[in-house]
Amino acid sequence: MQPNDLIAPGQVWLVGAGPGDPDLLTRKAEKLIAAAEIVFYDALVGPGVLDLIPEGIERVGVGKRSGRHSKQQGSINDLLLAAARAGKRVVRLKGGDPSIFGRSAEEMEHLAEAGIAIRICPGITTASAAAASGLASLTLRGVARGLTLVTAHLRAGEPLKLDWEALARPQGTLGIYMGRAAAGEIARSLIAAGRHPDTPVMVAVNVSLPTERLLRGRLSTLGFLVATISDDDPTLLLIGEAVAAMTPAMGRAVADDHVALL
Repeated sequence: MQPNDLIAPGQVWLVGAGPGDPDLLTRKAEKLIAAAEIVFYDALVGPGVLDLIPEGIERVGVGKRSGRHSKQQGSINDLLLAAARAGKRVVRLKGGDPSIFGRSAEEMEHLAEAGIAIRICPGITTASAAAASGLASLTLRGVARGLTLVTAHLRAGEPLKLDWEALARPQGTLGIYMGRAAAGEIARSLIAAGRHPDTPVMVAVNVSLPTERLLRGRLSTLGFLVATISDDDPTLLLIGEAVAAMTPAMGRAVADDHVALL
């Protein structure tokens, strides 16, 4: 099979670019990138991943980050459709996994209504990569029986409306994407709903990149932990007992120059 045979002319692949480190791409994702004629990519796609796009393949940045949209979602949908209708082999690169806060459903619906063939290549989501960097477990027998992923990303002026009572239940790990700006409110709301103030938290910044930072502390200090994080740094919040459930030896192993234990 030739590389271009992976993508039919006029077909669109939604490809998970992972958390940023190109070594965390799936082998299939790398093959699809090489087979494309045009690649649309998000702002959260790591520069090392973009470096894998061969010369001669058209690149289109359609990033949305920190409220500054280079393209509205409707415009992105139309760009994908136009490229597919032109008979191009299309890859839509999305940070992390396309099906986890990637708005893939909107793009698939728009394309499907026009009769365009769509496929998905999954990617490693940031929560998994952050747990790996911190030698933490997202689930743990007898400690965390479930994992809940939510997003704190809001349109300007919108209140943060989440089921705090459900999220505050013990014996579960909570992963909050794009939670930096709302960290203080998140902590207050979870504590008010019954989550213990001493619940371990890990703040993961620029996960898997050379600039990665992991900050550990307690739920009551979450607002303080994010105080030095830039608006432009992608940030994930992990909350729950499993985040800190490690032996002393493991703790020493992660207490290096990119991990702060507070």
